[in-house]
Amino acid sequence: MTPERLTTGDTEAVVDVLTDAFAGYPVMCYVLDGRADASDPRLRTLVGFFVRARVWRDHPVLGVRDGGDLVAVATITPPVPGPVPPALTGLRDAVWTELGDGARERYEAFGRACERFAIDEAHHHLNMIGVRSSHQGRGLARPLLDAVHDLADDDPGSAGVTLSTEAPANLPLYERFGYRRVGHETVADELETWGFWRPSERSVHG
Repeated sequence: MTPERLTTGDTEAVVDVLTDAFAGYPVMCYVLDGRADASDPRLRTLVGFFVRARVWRDHPVLGVRDGGDLVAVATITPPVPGPVPPALTGLRDAVWTELGDGARERYEAFGRACERFAIDEAHHHLNMIGVRSSHQGRGLARPLLDAVHDLADDDPGSAGVTLSTEAPANLPLYERFGYRRVGHETVADELETWGFWRPSERSVHG
């Protein structure tokens, strides 16, 4: 299955996939105060905000389809993110009004922890990568990661790719894909996060 660049018309399908993929994920549970079921409308609200933060700024969103159905997605911030549209600012305010001040404070605490993994050079950042639960275990993360790495390798303005993960089981996976750990933070008793960096092939080979 070959990843493709998705469009604004795929937005709801992207939200569907990532809501399913991130149900029960540690950072979602933390922000939503211990509960992030796939059926919880708050999870869809949060994921929808993250997705539109990329789509509305025309950032790369890659997907893999199975028989026409979207089943795996990666969202990426490019080296030059561009301005934030007013509509996104309005959506952000509406999301935090819906989810509450506690959720916003926990999300900002997570964000501050991730800022400690910052890379000085311009680069791509892999915001979210997820596979629908019905298709997990089929190796669909590999082509998506390869496509993200190709974006960075082909962009002379990008020194590589960063990401963070809150699932300890993911640590060896990313290391197999050429990432190295650049930091580890404890956000709260129930949440840890690890930062990773993968330099582009151009940076590695000079």
